[in-house]
Amino acid sequence: MPPLHLARSLLACATLAFTLAACSPSSEDATSKTLNIAFWGDNTTLVSVDPFQVYWLEHRVLLRNVAESLTDQDPATGRIIPWLASSWEVSDDALQYTFHLRQDVSFSNGERFDAQAVKTAFDSNKAFAEQLPATFGATYLAGFDHAEVVDPFTVRLVLSRPNAGFLQATSTTNLAILAPASYALSAQERSLGKIIGTGPFILEHYTPEVGARLVKRADYAWASANVKNPGAAHLDRVEISYIPEESVRNGLFLQGKADILWPRNPFSEVDLKLFQAKGAAIQSRSLPGPALNLYPNTRNGRLLGDRQVRLALQKAIDRTSYAHTVYNAEFPVVTGVYDVTTPYFKPQTSKLAYDPQGAERLLDAAGWRKGDDGYRHKDGKRLTLRYNLTPAESAGDVLVQDQLRKVGIDLKLNVLTRAEWVAGNASGNYDLTSTYMTRADPIILQTILDPRAASSATLATNTYEPHALAQAQTLFDNGITATHDEQRAQAYGQLQDLLVDEASAFPLYERVWQAATAPRVKDFRWTAEGFAFLSDIQVAQP
Repeated sequence: MPPLHLARSLLACATLAFTLAACSPSSEDATSKTLNIAFWGDNTTLVSVDPFQVYWLEHRVLLRNVAESLTDQDPATGRIIPWLASSWEVSDDALQYTFHLRQDVSFSNGERFDAQAVKTAFDSNKAFAEQLPATFGATYLAGFDHAEVVDPFTVRLVLSRPNAGFLQATSTTNLAILAPASYALSAQERSLGKIIGTGPFILEHYTPEVGARLVKRADYAWASANVKNPGAAHLDRVEISYIPEESVRNGLFLQGKADILWPRNPFSEVDLKLFQAKGAAIQSRSLPGPALNLYPNTRNGRLLGDRQVRLALQKAIDRTSYAHTVYNAEFPVVTGVYDVTTPYFKPQTSKLAYDPQGAERLLDAAGWRKGDDGYRHKDGKRLTLRYNLTPAESAGDVLVQDQLRKVGIDLKLNVLTRAEWVAGNASGNYDLTSTYMTRADPIILQTILDPRAASSATLATNTYEPHALAQAQTLFDNGITATHDEQRAQAYGQLQDLLVDEASAFPLYERVWQAATAPRVKDFRWTAEGFAFLSDIQVAQP
């Protein structure tokens, strides 16, 4: 995760401490039905709440309740369901998506939601992606060519090439529809909170690194079927605070100054018991997209260019111990390259079983012999792997280091700044690295492991031996051009097999997002991509 710049961090922390001390649930807040959320720290690298630019999970939670999408996604099944569009048709060649829009929707500034508004949103997003191809929303818009207004409430989105993930993309925050007035503003203005949506809340303000405020929209009446409350939100406002320090977040929650404690990483066993002793409920959902995987560098004479060494490393990781030691006894054990909430997930349980003896045999066969120091050596060289990580090593990193030591592998934990980590990935100066993205469609893995679409082409290339790269790219192509679910399932299933069989990805743990909710918080529910329907939430008197 991006590190905080020291000066900015100190300022933000001082501001947060002051702000949140003043934001404890007063009698006025209780009466006015205010919800206080304490999030992990803000994104200091890309400060933005513009839907098309955002990948920061905490901002996407905010946006899900301000800006809505043509479709929604069922959290239980992954099925795409109506929202701002009441129905749609997809052409046989999967190049034309015709959406029939609801006629009772308006933006919070009074503008009508209609086909022209949708065309403005998609055309504006395309123009922005052409100016800045690296923007996160560009991957969701892949293949989009233009929008056509068929009639006032029918719009056709035309693609130049198939994109099997496009319909799911229309359900995400990244392709949420803003009012035409928002697109008349600059991208920077939208980034700093000048956004107008159709959602049950209005973004009153956003202060980078400090917080945001959402206020209820009284005339809201067009929720998707995923939301139990079809009308205006039960809450009057939502106060959001960004707090990078775990101890500060936890303290505020335990003091009753935050109603929802929402960190980036899962809770430890100790924290779980502490919060539950205070009557808190623990909300958990695996984030869709890739699991937390380590990715190898197989190129330029690196030690992990040897498949036997990679397979040995795969067998040497005790994933059950990781889940239960680093987190808690109930924490799910990772079983594949993707998290289980990802459509077309295929478990690889037996292939990822802990087998240190098997790892030892593979290393012996590869010519790596254990020395008196307990590590393996070959041709006078120790089996040492450099793992680049940021911003700091975790208990899990140390655990994996210990597990690999048992079979004779020396894992060096190389802690870097975010800039150094990015540079290391770009130059190939690592043996292992890790990154992730969140989206409820397997296509998201292309942004990591397909050199043609990845944020780091070097990382994507290095994770495979040449023959495996060619196979992976073919499977990515099969997945994105498929016109039927069965074809997508086959392509992404084979891709998951390949990544594990070639040890091109080493799953470590399921990316579970957790939030602790105070006893007065009722009806917390997850969206398909791990966000929350705040309009469903009710708060009782404290």
